[in-house]
Amino acid sequence: MPIKIKQKGNFSKTELFFERCKNLFKIGVLDQYGREGVNALAMATPVESGKTAASWRYKINYAKGSVSIEWYNDNETKDGIPIAVLVQYGHGTRNGGYVRGTDFINPALKPIFDKISDALWKEVTK
Repeated sequence: MPIKIKQKGNFSKTELFFERCKNLFKIGVLDQYGREGVNALAMATPVESGKTAASWRYKINYAKGSVSIEWYNDNETKDGIPIAVLVQYGHGTRNGGYVRGTDFINPALKPIFDKISDALWKEVTK
């Protein structure tokens, strides 16, 4: 059974919000936040060899009515599993043991998300 959503009302304020956000995104602010996120993740990544910490990158995706920043880590095992995911969530070992995960991604990115939220709020309340 499909889910249906119906809505009524005046969305002129919502349209103004999206226009202001679009203008904010056009001036390259998201690049700044993307770079800040990469730096924060690199500094927060537990270091053994340093390769995982040095392998962070970001991508900004623009779509109709939306924009997003995605962070990636290109350091992988021989089987193609991202090392950052293994560190974040934990993993089994060859001899049957388990290495507990360390939540380093969420605390590293939270200040970046807060900055983005504050910038958007300031833009909307101009």
